[in-house]
Amino acid sequence: MSEQPTIPDDIPARDEDAALPAAERPELLIVTGMSGAGKTRAVAALEDLDWYVVDNLPPQLLTMLARMLQGNGGITRLAVVVDARTREFFDQAISVVDQLRGGGLNYRIVFLDASDEVLVRRFEAVRRPHPLQGEGRILDGISRERALLAELRNRADAVIDTSELSVHGLARQVRGIVDDPKSAPLHITVMSFGFKYGIPLDADHVVDVRFLANPYWVTELRHLTGHDSEVRSYVLAQDGARDFITRYVAAIKPIMGGYVHELKPYVTIAVGCTGGKHRSVAIAEVIAQELRDVAPVRTLHRDLGME
Repeated sequence: MSEQPTIPDDIPARDEDAALPAAERPELLIVTGMSGAGKTRAVAALEDLDWYVVDNLPPQLLTMLARMLQGNGGITRLAVVVDARTREFFDQAISVVDQLRGGGLNYRIVFLDASDEVLVRRFEAVRRPHPLQGEGRILDGISRERALLAELRNRADAVIDTSELSVHGLARQVRGIVDDPKSAPLHITVMSFGFKYGIPLDADHVVDVRFLANPYWVTELRHLTGHDSEVRSYVLAQDGARDFITRYVAAIKPIMGGYVHELKPYVTIAVGCTGGKHRSVAIAEVIAQELRDVAPVRTLHRDLGME
């Protein structure tokens, strides 16, 4: 057996970290739990929330990562997955966790669990052995793992039972545990484009504004774009333009909460005209302005550089 890493006696907190309010300190999240309970899915949810994730980490290396988190590497939210795959190292997990306490970090443990029946069914579905079953049955491995993780489960700040959770349900629970309430759960992009260059592949909604007269056929406006006040005034002054924007925004605002609930944090609204330079640009800018009370909005004008 290879020599095990030496565990330092403690993790000294930097003076500046100790002085920070708790809400501003670096965050360390330990994700652990039963094999087959959904740690991989939980990790994916954390990565979507811009956490830096390290998977299958021997507990002894937690102290080193904690020091990195307290350093100047720019990482402020670190999640580490520690589970039974570390085998002989795992009996030291409790002592390592104890050493993390008081180290100037916001430190939490999330434990994922599921019923024995569900765990057996999941292992059988993927046709893989439990990491601790050895020559025995899947249930033998589950029993050994429960005994191994019992103390860590007792110390967990949150326990998630995934027995009846869908993939999206698990992601919602993870988000509820770690998400910053000040962060925006939804980001909207309003993109202008030209139909003759194709509909954007990532569009969630497509808006066709070719019912408005085209400024391209006005000699004084042809060389301008929807960013210019002359084109903007020409487009918005047409019958139905303002009414269309008002009705469209009123129709789309109520559904934005559904995207948040379904864990789709990015929504793209594509506004198209023929060439993507005049009408779509002007209308997209107004729609974006009207949606800024719902979520952060950015505008993107895909075809302004096209000939």
